[in-house]
Amino acid sequence: MIFPDLRLEALEVVLPKERITSSQMEERLSPLYQRLRLPEGRLELMTGIRERRLWPEGTLSSDASAMAGRAVLDKAGLSGNDIDLLIHASVSRDFMEPATASVVHHKMGLCPHTQVFDLSNACLGFLNACSLAAGMIGQGLIRRALVVTGENGRPLVEGTLKALLDPAHTRKSIKGHFASLTIGCGAAAAVLSSGDHAPEAPRLLGGAVRCDSRGSELCQGDRDADLLQMQTDSEQLLVQGVDLAKATWEEFCTTLNWNAETPDHVVTHQVGSAHRRKLYATLGLDEGKDHSSFEELGNIGSVSLPLTLAQAVEARDMNKGDHVALLGIGSGINCMMVGVEW
Repeated sequence: MIFPDLRLEALEVVLPKERITSSQMEERLSPLYQRLRLPEGRLELMTGIRERRLWPEGTLSSDASAMAGRAVLDKAGLSGNDIDLLIHASVSRDFMEPATASVVHHKMGLCPHTQVFDLSNACLGFLNACSLAAGMIGQGLIRRALVVTGENGRPLVEGTLKALLDPAHTRKSIKGHFASLTIGCGAAAAVLSSGDHAPEAPRLLGGAVRCDSRGSELCQGDRDADLLQMQTDSEQLLVQGVDLAKATWEEFCTTLNWNAETPDHVVTHQVGSAHRRKLYATLGLDEGKDHSSFEELGNIGSVSLPLTLAQAVEARDMNKGDHVALLGIGSGINCMMVGVEW
């Protein structure tokens, strides 16, 4: 998978102000912890996540995506007339129909000629959207694409905390719920164009993509009555996800003529400390090149990877000519890896 002359013209993120720590979650779960004799600090110890952010109650995915979209257009000095394609790439959506992208389009006041649609693929949506936009830009169908993603994990977190207080739960039955307590909220947006419009912007080179749909039952989320819940076999998802990442990494290196020493920076989808350790060890990557955000922001679905990249850029860690590996893994199981030349 080689992209045409695809540039990351601008990248921006928006985060909510409200914080909830892992300790605060455990305080709310104290009846469960006492009844099952669970050790305090278990959640942070297992995941490495100290806290995560939450949008105010009533916030919609379109609200978050529109905020990030407006921020990135301001950053790039662009107007709504400059955008030919809007892709909303979140797990979270306002409703089943119409596309949440249409609501974002309205809230941002984009022009009528902008094509809009949703693209959802768990935590991999942002990279999938970039890949699709690359093809449309390369074919000359559009000049610029705006990819937005706004994840609202609050309903899932609140629903899980409520569900775990059911006195029927056992040590075994709670295991599938704990991954939901790693979820946070946030939004990200990127403007993609060709070198004709942004010749000095970082170039997305291409990479590799693989799917192992045998793991499609390992993490599934949906509404159960009035609660949004997710069941995750974290152990098997980790094992099978890293196995798929290894196969994808080998193809990625062949496609771009890279090896484990090539990247100056590595940005992965943010799950937790155990996932990071196993992934880096399996791929033979230097963990010192890692940029992470999960410790203070948790797992924000499709937002995590672009958000972590934006934080690295904000910290001025990127230099002209640096090579950046974007490693995306999502439930399903799907994997996409993209190389960037800064």
